[in-house]
Amino acid sequence: MAENKKPSGLKFSPWWITGAIIFMFVLLNIFNSNGLQDPTKISSSKFDELLNSGQIEKVIVFNKVQAEAYLTSAALKEKSNSKVAKDPLFGGVNKGPHYLFEIADAQNFENKLIKAKTANKLKDYDFKIKSDWSEYIVGFLPMLLLIGVWLFFMRRMSGGAGGGGGQIFNIGKSRAKLFDEKEDVKTTFKDVAGLEGAKEEVQEIVEFLKNPEKYTVLGGKIPKGALLVGPPGTGKTLLAKAVAGEAKVPFFSLSGSDFVEMFVGVGASRVRDLFKQAKEKSPAIIFIDEIDAVGRARGKNNFSGGNDERENTLNQLLTEMDGFGTNTHVIVLAATNRADVLDKALMRAGRFDRQIYVDLPDIRERKEIFEVHLAPLKKVEGLDTEFLAKQTPGFSGADIANVCNEAALIAARNNKTAVDKQDFLDAVDRIVGGLEKKNKIVTPAEKRAIAIHEAGHATVSWMLEHAAPLIKVTIVPRGQSLGAAWYLPEERLIVRPDQMLDEMCATMGGRAAEKVVFDTISTGALSDLEKVTKQARAMVTIYGLNDKLGNVTYYDSSGQSEYNFNKPYSEETAITIDKEISLLIESQYQRAINILNENKEKLLQLADILIEKEVIFKDDLEAIFGKRPFQISEEETTEVQE
Repeated sequence: MAENKKPSGLKFSPWWITGAIIFMFVLLNIFNSNGLQDPTKISSSKFDELLNSGQIEKVIVFNKVQAEAYLTSAALKEKSNSKVAKDPLFGGVNKGPHYLFEIADAQNFENKLIKAKTANKLKDYDFKIKSDWSEYIVGFLPMLLLIGVWLFFMRRMSGGAGGGGGQIFNIGKSRAKLFDEKEDVKTTFKDVAGLEGAKEEVQEIVEFLKNPEKYTVLGGKIPKGALLVGPPGTGKTLLAKAVAGEAKVPFFSLSGSDFVEMFVGVGASRVRDLFKQAKEKSPAIIFIDEIDAVGRARGKNNFSGGNDERENTLNQLLTEMDGFGTNTHVIVLAATNRADVLDKALMRAGRFDRQIYVDLPDIRERKEIFEVHLAPLKKVEGLDTEFLAKQTPGFSGADIANVCNEAALIAARNNKTAVDKQDFLDAVDRIVGGLEKKNKIVTPAEKRAIAIHEAGHATVSWMLEHAAPLIKVTIVPRGQSLGAAWYLPEERLIVRPDQMLDEMCATMGGRAAEKVVFDTISTGALSDLEKVTKQARAMVTIYGLNDKLGNVTYYDSSGQSEYNFNKPYSEETAITIDKEISLLIESQYQRAINILNENKEKLLQLADILIEKEVIFKDDLEAIFGKRPFQISEEETTEVQE
């Protein structure tokens, strides 16, 4: 049996060139100085004086233009030569050369040396030719240094040391990470909580890869691609990994930005290499996360040319997906939260045949996700996951994972042995509202104004049928807000105008309370105004819920309107839109003022409790206002959700 040759541990590095250049530079300095200090320059007359006094022991002439003089041991003891007597680097006696001077006439100088030697004033002299090869090398040093730096950066841009992309000539190789079906891909559908509809759709993709003959024998063609679309954090990448784990096939994972490079043609080359590798390992899955980085619609950016690198990469991707045969058994999965900006050619049937929408989880799916993320935590017995699911409306799977992690950190901060219900509530508050700032300085007048504002929200929402039920109100500064109110919104599939108007009225309750109590308003309602303006604009321009404008929408689901400089309506219509938005907001503001005027005493009573306790809950409102007259029973709520 032949022994496997181990690859050499030494690999070429551009830093070697830089190190060699620096080493050569140091050697040149040493050779130029003969390992010692540079000689002191003197004039010819000074040399003649030293020579005539017998202080010169030896002279070496270089190229008949320059000479170096060595002093005798007796001359080194002279006070006039004390500056050159000692070696400045190592101490001790300086062995020379001690002086350096220029020669005007080589022949006359040689005669002078002969006379001095004859008169025993000079021991020895010599004529040498000095090579200037070091000067040429020093001249090339900047160029060599630039080459070393250039090689270093090219190596960095081509993917770092080692691997297929380790050399500059492999820059066009795919950067996809391969997960082997036998070891690396261990995620299955059991690890994906919720997403029942999406799992059902991708289950068929698993069947295509496991048993393709079942479909091809009837003449059917296996879909070439599926696009996962949905908000961030809903589990698109996790779902793609689960498909690979269930199908037991190789899984090529990469991001859309991995195709992007500063060099022309690199992106297209990486696309070709990726599909070549996938075909060699078929059946296989290619997963491209954030495909909008490379699949954005062509020609929509008015400030770039039509032949830019990103478009070339997209064209190559379209070509490769068209080039698949029906028997290659390679399926492309892609994920994005910006499907509206993708190129239409990429979305057509034959490329991404299926679009799977991965939506935010509902209350039942949130409960399942909580159970997955609660498994590794040390929690108290009997923790109600259904209650936690109700407290997190609109949360994605990633948000729920963050809640569980924050709850564990909060419990550890409070030296608890297990995570309890209150820790999860604090975690939700921390994520939604921000960190509490109890040390923030708030004057008594400001504190009362904040309490009136938050009590106004609570009062109006309590009196309106379709406003979200209140959970708690606080005037402790949190994040960027001075106070906050937590509600439990009803999860509706469709929203009616009276429901939207009630929500807008409750939102304006804070400013209305300031007007009712203080007869003035403040800047504290900025976030409320932003929210209510967006709602009013949506009612008028998107959902067609305004009587004056009628059943007209100016919403463009294709996303092309953001590239246009013209509005889809006339100036007269724009004036009407502005008036109707203002009318909607002002009518709900006056409605909130009327509600608060009718319940002014209860409003002040609620504000006093809020100033005293800083936090009030639903029970405090029931003690003041009584139960909500239109409160839906639990049976009716369940019936509505079903």
